[in-house]
Amino acid sequence: MGGGVAFAIKKKGGEEIEKEAIAKSPIPVGKAVVTTAGSLKAKYVIHASTMEKPAQRISLENVAKATRAALECAVKNKIKTIAFPGMGTGVGGVDKKQAARVMVEEIKKFPELEVILVAFDDELYEAFKEAL
Repeated sequence: MGGGVAFAIKKKGGEEIEKEAIAKSPIPVGKAVVTTAGSLKAKYVIHASTMEKPAQRISLENVAKATRAALECAVKNKIKTIAFPGMGTGVGGVDKKQAARVMVEEIKKFPELEVILVAFDDELYEAFKEAL
């Protein structure tokens, strides 16, 4: 949890989140695990990797796999609400419009979940809005 969203989660939520995630690692692309949320205003954090190696450029397929894995993990653990950043749009280098489109395609397959899309900038916000 040394970079990107993972680092932000660890910084806000505390080291215990990282310790739990490490105990459940490695987390390959297409798989997801759930941990407690430390001091975050949430009950759980779902960890779904988009990269095989740290700081790696990724494909849209990895965005789809990670999004799907997180959604499946939520259902399996009876989590009703899940929030997503723009998967792969930071270090992964994926175009925000393409990532948003792929994420929304996967999200629509899980109508039983309440999904919150978190945009850290206007470009991603517009991409999510367009994809919906």
